[in-house]
Amino acid sequence: MKVLALLGRPALLLALTAAGLSSCMSVKGSFTHTPTAVIAKRLPPMEITADPGPLAMNDGALPEDPLRLFKSELQHNVVEATDTATYGYIRLVVTKVHTTRKGRSLQAAQVVTMLVPSLFGAPLEWYNTDIEAEVQVMDAAGQLLGTYTGKGTSNVKVAMYHGYSQTDAPRLADVLALRQALDQVRPQLDSAATRLSPLLLAGGAVNNPTLPSSASTGMSSTKH
Repeated sequence: MKVLALLGRPALLLALTAAGLSSCMSVKGSFTHTPTAVIAKRLPPMEITADPGPLAMNDGALPEDPLRLFKSELQHNVVEATDTATYGYIRLVVTKVHTTRKGRSLQAAQVVTMLVPSLFGAPLEWYNTDIEAEVQVMDAAGQLLGTYTGKGTSNVKVAMYHGYSQTDAPRLADVLALRQALDQVRPQLDSAATRLSPLLLAGGAVNNPTLPSSASTGMSSTKH
């Protein structure tokens, strides 16, 4: 009987784990949702680029996430719509990323108890991501007009029923932190729009959608 019990323990653990993985909160829409918070005076349409920086080395966000999030934020809330001319460039640069996993000791305790606490909502762990990012606005010649910074943090729980899966949680933590950083940048762009719009229009339309190499030397020269 003891042998059967020992054989049955891993099987039960696997069954509980499988049930938990299929019973986590859905992330459908979490990676694509953009809050509606349109600025008072939209900026002219610009070429949109993103440099993920250290986020590219993180285990969470997909390579396309930073640019996709940034484009969605700008198109929903910041820049005017266009299918023709663009006036300058707007660039997201992720400068710092730090992710920690907290509560991993809970997993050992849960394994000992056959994951029973998880069935009643106890978490397995949390993913916390802290991000710092800046948004750079340049005219068509690549001249830096302003740099705007934001910070974001996230706390994503891994749990059955009342949390997210260990597959989705790291990516969601990165996405939520970056989205919060962009939320901080938005009002700064709102305040600067009156100054930026005439400068962007005066710089003329972009002839080449590729960011001029001259822009890289001036990106850190001006902050507002």
